Amino acid sequence: MRVHEEASEDKEREVEEAPDLMPLSPPPTAAATAAAVAVAGQRLVVGYALTKKKVKSFLQPKLLSLARKKSIHFVSIDETRPLSEQGPFDIILHKLTDKEWQQVLEDYREEHPEVTVLDPPNAIQHLHNRQSMLQEVADLNLSNAYGEVCTPRQLVIMKDPLSIPSAVAKAGLTLPLVAKPLIVDGTSKSHELSLAYVETSLSMLDPPLVLQEFVNHGGILFKVYVVGETIRVVRRFSLPDVNIYDLENNDGIFRFPRVSCATNTAEDAEVDPSIAELPPKPLLEKLGRELRRRLGLRLFNFDMIREHGRKDRYYVIDINYFPGYGKMPGYEHIFIDFLLSLVQNKYKRRLSGS
Repeated sequence: MRVHEEASEDKEREVEEAPDLMPLSPPPTAAATAAAVAVAGQRLVVGYALTKKKVKSFLQPKLLSLARKKSIHFVSIDETRPLSEQGPFDIILHKLTDKEWQQVLEDYREEHPEVTVLDPPNAIQHLHNRQSMLQEVADLNLSNAYGEVCTPRQLVIMKDPLSIPSAVAKAGLTLPLVAKPLIVDGTSKSHELSLAYVETSLSMLDPPLVLQEFVNHGGILFKVYVVGETIRVVRRFSLPDVNIYDLENNDGIFRFPRVSCATNTAEDAEVDPSIAELPPKPLLEKLGRELRRRLGLRLFNFDMIREHGRKDRYYVIDINYFPGYGKMPGYEHIFIDFLLSLVQNKYKRRLSGS
């Protein structure tokens, strides 16, 4: 797993040079990989099944231009036609939540094991429900010389808002609590947050949802993108810390839109260095590598916070499949290199007969 730390980048800024990545072990260069593709006599065909919004944000002109130079061709998949009649594909990218489509893709994977599907639908399902989303992080119980990675204490509420106060008391959760929709379906609504300061406001929430204990973190969130074996970190503004005054003077539900979006970048902001400091690279490398293996995914990101006043305690609070890579500075080079590495690895296996 290789890490690239991002400093002072903006959502709209174009990154003209390939990012300077620091690998754990030297990866093949893009030129060498492209040469391997050429030697194998291949034209890399990437089929994609994405929403219109995702197509617009991900398949940007610079990515498509770079892809053409590397003999990579992106082809739209027609969902109204049998998938087996389309292609042939070397790789399939997808982010559609329709159950019928997911079954089509699972069947296609069984019939065409030579095609790399990013990522397996059954693995993605794990991240569509916030009850199970963070379980692998909790089970990992990661703690080393560089820090400790935790998950917030949480409670799932399926129905009956009036039962929430007693359920919270029984679970022993401490206010304030962050409320998140239980199901993540790719809509902006599924990423909205609510903050409840007092017990009497809990019955105003709308199940099904997950309640997480709020952890003060200096108002800074670290968004960690994973693309295969590469990870990249950006700072974003988050919810501000909660103090005694807030608890005593707020008695309602405060609703927030998507908090960690790219417009909330904190790269150029004047922030206390102890708060803005990125998590240690070895810790991120270990966490990224383990989540990639445990989740069975190669395209995802996770939101991480550092507990205010605890330099070495971190919390993973959300994980997303195939996130908005178009908002990640330099994503074009990273993604193209990733696609080429998949082909080279497949080519090597073919030569070795494995």
